[in-house]
Amino acid sequence: MTTKISMATAANTPARKAPVKKTAVKKAAVKKAASPAKPAAKPVEKAVVKIQASAAPKLEVKKAKKNHKEKVVRDSFTMPQSEYRKIADIKEACLKAGMHVKKSEVLRAGLKALCEKNDAQLKQSLRSLEKIQTGRPKKH
Repeated sequence: MTTKISMATAANTPARKAPVKKTAVKKAAVKKAASPAKPAAKPVEKAVVKIQASAAPKLEVKKAKKNHKEKVVRDSFTMPQSEYRKIADIKEACLKAGMHVKKSEVLRAGLKALCEKNDAQLKQSLRSLEKIQTGRPKKH
């Protein structure tokens, strides 16, 4: 009786096929089979192109250097809560103006604005800051 149950359950479950892995050989064979459908280039045209290319004057072409993205640096810093809230205020003002900005973009814009000041203005801006203790705040 047990053999009938096991055969019945085996008959009700669908048979699984082993996964078939496609190889690069099959793809290459397909590409080779498709290549005769393309019209072959005439050798006469190739010869004409080579003659014209050699007859043309050679111009020096300088390759443009690739602009590699500048490396990004992660850093942490300490600032008073009131000044940290100003970042959120600036972000909110930008949202009202229809522009989404990130915290890092706000800080970078502030650095750019400081760089545009002359030495006397920069000294005055830095003197007006409250000196704070650096490092991680103590847990209470």
